[in-house]
Amino acid sequence: MPQLPFTPEQFLAVFAAWNQAIWPAQVLAYALGLLALGLCFSRRAWAGRLVGAILAVLWLGNGLGYHMAFFTAINPAAWIFGSLFVLQGLLFLGLGALAGRISFAPRRDLAGVCGGVFVVYALVVYPLLGAWWGHGWPHSPLFGVAPCPTTIFTFGILLWSAPGMPRSLLAIPLVWSLIGFFAALNLGISEDLGLMIAGVLGTVLLLPRREAGERLPQAGG
Repeated sequence: MPQLPFTPEQFLAVFAAWNQAIWPAQVLAYALGLLALGLCFSRRAWAGRLVGAILAVLWLGNGLGYHMAFFTAINPAAWIFGSLFVLQGLLFLGLGALAGRISFAPRRDLAGVCGGVFVVYALVVYPLLGAWWGHGWPHSPLFGVAPCPTTIFTFGILLWSAPGMPRSLLAIPLVWSLIGFFAALNLGISEDLGLMIAGVLGTVLLLPRREAGERLPQAGG
């Protein structure tokens, strides 16, 4: 496994500096996450657009704020990571908020259950495990303002989406779930095991769904 250009102590110090610099944005991030959850169960026609806008804000904030403004201090590759997060935010903005190509219809099937598990893990279990393993405040990677729990949450929300969601929304979250997990092995961030599970399982469950505009094969043709 490649050697990281920083130590675990330096990595957690960046989170401490980031959390202290943006407080109380963490509270707003949780409020946005809870709003997105409620909208997923809403029957309003515009709910999917607003969820797309919320996801866009979270990914853009992580890309421009955490990655580019703070993580680049110890890892030059953060410029690349930040660019990917910004691109993902723009995809959510364009395809979700503006084009309205994401809608939500949570179901009690495997995808729906996994989506709920990932959401609860990102919002509640992830920070509790981090505190248990010595990554408490202000060193905590927290939902909405840290890439890994935000990615787990994103997969959870997308697993509640109705058929028609663009598959292009999965590529960057999947790539980050693998990058983040293997980095976590070096850093001792054990709670990020859930990141890889969410990325791989979420993608496997979402890829078979048809995109909007796709046609089913016709019999005999």
